[in-house]
Amino acid sequence: MESKAGPSCRLVFCLLISAAVLRPGLGWYTVNSAYGDTIIMPCLLEVPQNLMFGKWKYEKPDGSPVFIAFRSSTKKSVQYDDVPEYKDRLSLSENYTLSISNARISDEKRFVCMLVTEDNVFEAPTIVKVFKQPSKPEIVSKAPFLETEQLKKLGDCISKDSYPDGNITWYRSGKVLQPLEGVVVLIFKKQMDPVTQLYTMTSSLEYKATKTDIQMPFTCSVTYYGPSGQKTLQSEQAIFDIYYPTEQVTIQVLPSKNAIKEGDNITLTCLGNGNPPPEEFLFYLPGQPEGIRSSNTYTLTDVRRNATGDYKCSLIDKKSMIASTAITVHYLDLSLNPSGEVTKQIGDALPVSCTISASRNATVVWMKDNIRLRSRPSFSSLHYQDAGNYVCETALQEVEGLKKRESLTLIVEGKPQIKMTKKTDPSGLSKTIICHVEGFPKPAIQWTITGSGSVINQAKESPYINGRYYSKIIISPEENVTLTCTAENQLERTVNSLNVSANENREKVNDQAKLIVGIVVGLLLAALVAGVVYWLYMKKSKTASKHVNKDLGNLEENKKLEENNHKTEA
Repeated sequence: MESKAGPSCRLVFCLLISAAVLRPGLGWYTVNSAYGDTIIMPCLLEVPQNLMFGKWKYEKPDGSPVFIAFRSSTKKSVQYDDVPEYKDRLSLSENYTLSISNARISDEKRFVCMLVTEDNVFEAPTIVKVFKQPSKPEIVSKAPFLETEQLKKLGDCISKDSYPDGNITWYRSGKVLQPLEGVVVLIFKKQMDPVTQLYTMTSSLEYKATKTDIQMPFTCSVTYYGPSGQKTLQSEQAIFDIYYPTEQVTIQVLPSKNAIKEGDNITLTCLGNGNPPPEEFLFYLPGQPEGIRSSNTYTLTDVRRNATGDYKCSLIDKKSMIASTAITVHYLDLSLNPSGEVTKQIGDALPVSCTISASRNATVVWMKDNIRLRSRPSFSSLHYQDAGNYVCETALQEVEGLKKRESLTLIVEGKPQIKMTKKTDPSGLSKTIICHVEGFPKPAIQWTITGSGSVINQAKESPYINGRYYSKIIISPEENVTLTCTAENQLERTVNSLNVSANENREKVNDQAKLIVGIVVGLLLAALVAGVVYWLYMKKSKTASKHVNKDLGNLEENKKLEENNHKTEA
């Protein structure tokens, strides 16, 4: 430039250097920019009329200037100095506003706009501030669990790539955690990447947990500065498993204590209220002073009534922490006397007893042939209707499935007993003879007839109910007969007879029939005689009319003749 401009150019250069030294006290203008954005710095000077050119520079930490852009007022041309960090990043407008693209942390400098005339140099400094929002804070290196009454590292809260550096705060259920000796210990550190000049902040939290921290959320936040001021980013919640020792032991029984019966399996479960819960316990059975080491469950199989008693469990390392429960093994015994199949004779007495032995009051139900009885059966004198299948059933209502039943099949036997009755039909033409039979096993009935007569129909039998039934026949005897009814079963053969007289109404009916036949025959003969008489009369009447003119006769004789004719007709 010296060869082209001559002495005048050297004078301008001297003025520029002098201005940089002599005018440091002018007011500063600050431009805030986000990392990666374009920095826009207006030249805060009025453009003089005799302006020769404008120029931008920045100052190094030692105060020496570095020129980066030049614009002539006459040639309207722009020249950018060979500064590697700003290559292809600068833009100088006609109003001398300087733009720097892709803002970096290294752009945080003091820039100066210079307007130069022939006799003066005007300067306007601008301070550039660059801000970088950090990453969302994250809780890392989290403890798998926390223990009560122990100071333990909970985790690290980390936030990366911040400029300038920020601050980290911890929260428990939304409330700020302040350092407290032996309870809350915070260790903060920050690290700058030498290449990007961005900060990474880390805060470690050591914490002594209590049972109140169960399900409590822990979070952290980073507070940083941006172009528009202070801002905060929150982390996601972290919930920690809190370990605490067992303070109480409980024992559980399955199935329910009220429902345990003989033959069941009992499972004892011992639980401690610590976290994590104890995995092993000592179980104490009734009458056994020494505990049985087991997991948190212990099973007894096919228990009997002698297993009733107190059951206990305790911690292995702390036997004084113990729990107990009383268990009753319910039982139910039933004895039916007599039972099974019993055969008795009619009229016999039969005492029946159903004895119950149970762990508590039991209900008793009697059934006969699947029909519930109102009371216990009692047989002082057996009847055929007493026969049947009897069941005595008992149950403990509170214990599901605890039922017992025994049965008695009663058979009442008896020799055949016969009673015969007769009934005459209202017409008098027939008689019904009935043979009533009682006995068990069922007797077979057979009829026999002595004398003449006819059986109008075959014998009909009624249903066999409660050891009784009957057979009947209908007869119309022509003479006195004897009917015999025979009933026979495995015990005996019984015979009974009934005399039946001839049917008198039948004889009267026969006489009446004969009378009617005689009357009919007589009427027929009378009609025949009347016909013959009438024929003779007519013949005599014709002969008399021929001789009337010859012989009038006596009038009295004629009248007698007519009277005789009438008598003859009669």
